[in-house]
Amino acid sequence: MGKKLSAVKEKLDLLKEYSLEEAIDILKENSYTKFDETVEMAINLGVDPKKSDQVVRGSVVLPNGTGKKVRVLVFAKGEKEKEARDAGADYVGAEDLVEKIQQGWLEFDRAIATPDMMSQVGKLGKILGPRGLMPNPKLGTVTFDVAKAVKEAKAGKIEYRTDKAGVVHVPLGKVSFERDKIVENAIAVLKSVIKAKPPTSKGKYIKKVALSSTMGPGLKIDISNLKI
Repeated sequence: MGKKLSAVKEKLDLLKEYSLEEAIDILKENSYTKFDETVEMAINLGVDPKKSDQVVRGSVVLPNGTGKKVRVLVFAKGEKEKEARDAGADYVGAEDLVEKIQQGWLEFDRAIATPDMMSQVGKLGKILGPRGLMPNPKLGTVTFDVAKAVKEAKAGKIEYRTDKAGVVHVPLGKVSFERDKIVENAIAVLKSVIKAKPPTSKGKYIKKVALSSTMGPGLKIDISNLKI
């Protein structure tokens, strides 16, 4: 642990539960890095991630974006290829892109595919799957409406999924964002995660919520006062 982080932790009560607004203010006040840190939220859910019917997965467009430039790749042909380019996709192609990725190229953050391309894109499952880049119809990234998918990705659409411990980790923007914009993003994520609650999940669903920045402390959030 760095000396600066240790100093920050010493003056904070890490057992206290803060409001979203308080936690964001603390992270902003105690940001000591030379780069614009990412604010992240961890949501501990009352699910058993070992059961396939209790894996929580979804996507949400953050109202204020992530503060990060998103490089979007689209697998498409013909008119859909033009539609993707016109919508602002960074890379568009078909078999040529599949081959390029098979050779190790991965210079993109989000992949979208038209349904007719999935027979080819399916060959990339072992490469894209573990990296969370595989197009998925449930997440809106396998679609013929490529223009909408590209624009949403560029605007700050994020995908989330419970990890092995039943926790969802999501970025909420940058420390430089205004507090209210981070709050709006956080509420949008929480509402989406609640909407994605599996029918088989019993008991308390949102168990714990914590906020942190890239190099900052983790702060517990008082979920009883969240406006969701």
